[in-house]
Amino acid sequence: MKRESNRPRGKGERGASAGRGGERPAGLVIVDKPAGFTSHDVVAKMRGMARTRRVGHAGTLDPMATGVLVLGIERATKLLGHLALTEKEYVGTIRLGQTTVTDDAEGEITASKAAHGLAREGIDAGVAALSGAIMQVPSKVSAIKIDGKRSYSRVRDGEEVEIPARPVTVSSFVVHSAHESEADDGTPVTDLLVSVECSSGTYIRALARDLGAGLGVGGHLTALRRTRVGPYKLDRARTLEQLQAAVDDTEGEGLPVMPLGDAAAAAFTRWDVPEAQARLLLNGARIPMPRFEGDGTVAAFGPDGQFLALVENQGGKAKSLAVFAV
Repeated sequence: MKRESNRPRGKGERGASAGRGGERPAGLVIVDKPAGFTSHDVVAKMRGMARTRRVGHAGTLDPMATGVLVLGIERATKLLGHLALTEKEYVGTIRLGQTTVTDDAEGEITASKAAHGLAREGIDAGVAALSGAIMQVPSKVSAIKIDGKRSYSRVRDGEEVEIPARPVTVSSFVVHSAHESEADDGTPVTDLLVSVECSSGTYIRALARDLGAGLGVGGHLTALRRTRVGPYKLDRARTLEQLQAAVDDTEGEGLPVMPLGDAAAAAFTRWDVPEAQARLLLNGARIPMPRFEGDGTVAAFGPDGQFLALVENQGGKAKSLAVFAV
């Protein structure tokens, strides 16, 4: 469990904003991504708002999907690889009765089979089989590289693609409702409203595909909204329109950016390091480090509250993963 701290923020850790003159702040922006935008489209928008090329994201969202997309600005881009490994939450709709080439509603329908009258017990059993630690074959139309080339590019070029299964963890997969309807082509289908909590790298559209396949009727994802990435939830996210309005407001503070220290303290266990050890840590020394619950990535802070580095415990000593103090 992460510790809360009332320590004052140190140098460079004040509430930050971008879009005005002066130094560009380093930190996170939590965006509520709209449908129809790629993650790269959102990054491009943010580069304009923050007036810097140094912007990245922690985990992509398909164009169809909406919801939480975590962006890093300036030095905060070094946080993104670590944040991308955290658990994520989604709500979505799975349509049983139709299969598509992309495993979602953006792809061409490749097969249809009537899916009315499905027993809820069978649906729940299918969901249970796709919960916990599982081996998942990612969607063929994805950004995964096969021999150096994106899988979606190979599919687009007419190649047969075989992606090996990989381990993922589906902590929670819940069906909230099932509704029988009719697809545009007249196929009797069943739409499931679901929520999923899962590890990084899990494809929700692959869950939809595999659930439908297991039930013998096929399935694909028709809607998806990401509600959480690690500790960052929708209630902290802002739309692109809201963010642009903040930049354009000449009487406001500009683009709201979550300072690096706040972002790290929210996402990782906090370790407050005494001054002498903080200097050694920043000089590359492996200082003694206590054990923390979970023993994962830890955010080290100096005595003045300044965020120093992300570290991990190796044999009782702190190994720096990324240094942020300047």
